[in-house]
Amino acid sequence: MRLSGYRFGKIEVDGVPWQEDLWVCAGMVGRWWRREGHRVYPEDLAEVLELAPEVIIIGTGFYGILKVSEEARDLLSQKGIELMAIPTKEAVELFNDLSQKKRVAALLHLTC
Repeated sequence: MRLSGYRFGKIEVDGVPWQEDLWVCAGMVGRWWRREGHRVYPEDLAEVLELAPEVIIIGTGFYGILKVSEEARDLLSQKGIELMAIPTKEAVELFNDLSQKKRVAALLHLTC
């Protein structure tokens, strides 16, 4: 899958526009709901963890407001999954590059 055209609140996944937070992994895409709007907890990762990614890239938003809780970081560490939490623009670029080499999940916050 290819991510493109990211700007505040919008992105395209294989040419299909999205205007809500989403996850992309293993050729699938879905809405990304979180317990709390700007914080990621272990349960917010459950759907993509079922797809057994080697790497999880979390797009922290246009301004990088989204934060990953220590509990979520610990869970990924225990499972041996590499975590990268970076602003969404960078996350999109990194996903497009890394997904050619590894099983990568991108969880993207599209706004703030």
